[in-house]
Amino acid sequence: MKDLDPMVFLAVFQEMLGPLLWLLPLLAVGGVLAFVSLLVKEKGLVSRRLVWAELMGVLGGGLALVIMAKVSSSGFTDAGGPADWFLIALVYGAGLVGTVILAYAVMGWVRPRTAN
Repeated sequence: MKDLDPMVFLAVFQEMLGPLLWLLPLLAVGGVLAFVSLLVKEKGLVSRRLVWAELMGVLGGGLALVIMAKVSSSGFTDAGGPADWFLIALVYGAGLVGTVILAYAVMGWVRPRTAN
């Protein structure tokens, strides 16, 4: 492979993820927009909501690892070198951060902060 062709990456990810390839980025963009608009509306973070969102983020990171194991042909026991473990950590981190943002936004829009 002499050149990096983005269409090759798109084809590989489409084969691995199927419809999730389009659902996950839409969910990420929607979650970030909902999070930012909630921050603007409430003029700051609500600490209790953030703690609950962080706890849910731990589960979201684990779910990201489960999805990664399902769509790839290898498991965690096949991780051999530092690059493999770095990729596993990146997937967990992306799942954690994404879940925190999405959970905070959903909790904020479902139960907005009451005026004190």
